[in-house]
Order: sequence, then structure tokens, then C-alpha cells
Amino acid sequence: MNDQVLLCDYAHARAGDKGNILSVAVFAYDPAHYAWLVAELTVERVAGCLAHRRIGSVRRYELPNLGGLNFVVENALEGGVNASPGIDRHGKSLSYALLDLRLPAPS
Repeated sequence: MNDQVLLCDYAHARAGDKGNILSVAVFAYDPAHYAWLVAELTVERVAGCLAHRRIGSVRRYELPNLGGLNFVVENALEGGVNASPGIDRHGKSLSYALLDLRLPAPS
């Protein structure tokens, strides 16, 4: 199968910040899709999606009891809330960028 789906049709997200570090948690709507989320929403895909921000490292933490993944992204916030000249200093809109990812459809 070569079908692609939007992540937002299968998951929701919440973003937060700490200095210049972005944390984005992505949760499957349906617990049956958690294994698919783990397989398809990789560190490499998240890093590629946010590459335009000239980010640093990306770490992924699996949250099986919550049906989600948490991504911690270094240097994603243009210096952080106090230093960034950008409109979205907390990086909240970056969770929507992730949810716009096209991924192979779950089986």
C-alpha cells in the first residue's frame, strides 16, 4: 500500500517550551493506532519537518500508557521566549506543523 494519511486524522498534539527547547507530545486518538504512531512518527521525520527552524537534536520518549510520544527538540525556538523576535515564541504552532505530516496509512 502506498496510501498516505495526515497525522492530524489519527492524533492530536500539545506543545510547550523551556528556554530554547521545544517539547511536543503527540497522542493517538485510538489506542489501536499507538503501534502505528511509534513505527511511523520517527525522530528523523520530526527533525525533517522542523528543519526549517535550524533545530538541534531531537529525542523521542515513548508514553505507552498514554498512547503517545513526546519529542524534545533542542534549539527550536529562536533563542527562547525572552530572546526570540518571532511571533510564536513558545512554539505552539509547531505542533500543528507535525500534525500536517503525511505518513503511510495504518494497516
